[in-house]
Amino acid sequence: MGDSRVQHRRQREDPQCRVTRLRQHTLNLKQIYVGSETMALTWAVSDGRAGNARQAEALAQALHSAPVTALHLQARAPWRWAAPRLLPGAQAAFGSGFARQLQQPPALAIGCGRQAALATRLLRTRGSQVVQLLDPRLDPRHWDLLVVPEHDALRGANVLTLLGSLHPVDDAWLAAGRTAFAALGVQPGPRLALLIGGPTTQLPWTTEALAALCTHLRAQVLAAGGSLLVTTSRRTPPEAIATLRKLHAGLPGLLWCDEHDGPNPYAGLLGWADAIVASADSVNLLSEACATRVPVAAAFAGQAQGRVATYVRALQARGRLCDAGDVFAAPPQLHPLRETQRIAALVRARLHV
Repeated sequence: MGDSRVQHRRQREDPQCRVTRLRQHTLNLKQIYVGSETMALTWAVSDGRAGNARQAEALAQALHSAPVTALHLQARAPWRWAAPRLLPGAQAAFGSGFARQLQQPPALAIGCGRQAALATRLLRTRGSQVVQLLDPRLDPRHWDLLVVPEHDALRGANVLTLLGSLHPVDDAWLAAGRTAFAALGVQPGPRLALLIGGPTTQLPWTTEALAALCTHLRAQVLAAGGSLLVTTSRRTPPEAIATLRKLHAGLPGLLWCDEHDGPNPYAGLLGWADAIVASADSVNLLSEACATRVPVAAAFAGQAQGRVATYVRALQARGRLCDAGDVFAAPPQLHPLRETQRIAALVRARLHV
């Protein structure tokens, strides 16, 4: 996926180290490019997985209005197996491209995920201040700051906690989503956005449970004369997608399953929705839904276990979740839960960046 606002030039490819320069509110429609150009003062480091990259890049952009550099790194064995522990020769873990970049480290590096935690440790030895997101399963003293969800157990003097996950969703981001996907605004209201992830060990929902949910949601949309806007993820099973196609048949709206359906309209769905139902298997998905001002229901929440269940209970205690059985009955214009700017302010205060 490409975004014309992202300046890029292609150079010799290093598959272990992909670099992109990010601008504000690009909606993740960005072009990855490779190179050794002068790097920004802040790097957002991840393994490129959507959830990890999104959190690191969101915090980096919240800290600095200027473009930041995003690095998507893939460690080689044996360092990949041991990350974030420092094995001998770890400077070569991410290939020659990153080894060269270590010679000119940024003022600040933000990493998310255990592979990135190895990279941020290496950058700290070169003088960078480093912030690591999510529990790296190693002593916090190896990083300047750690940022973890409240539903994790990790605590410490240099540990910041937040409700849910970091993300770019704010009023400007939602407005950009409405602009980018203006066609969704002509769909009949009320517009219900259905965001589906995939079953996990902590929330093993079934296709049968999805079918039951779909039956209730279809009835609500038909009764309200509204429209249904659906997106899936890479984790959504094929049989679940088939169920969603049956649900959506004959209803106004949109069903997006993959790139064959066009550009991912996710930002447009959050921007235009009058209510949202999100599968509770993804903390990121629920966090971004609850960053809007519309009612949100957590699908399959009753089956949640472990940390996911703890997070759902925290949202319920804040009054941020409604009943999926009558999602249009919930009051509109709710207070959005947005932690990214709060965490950015704490990072600025702690690290003086």
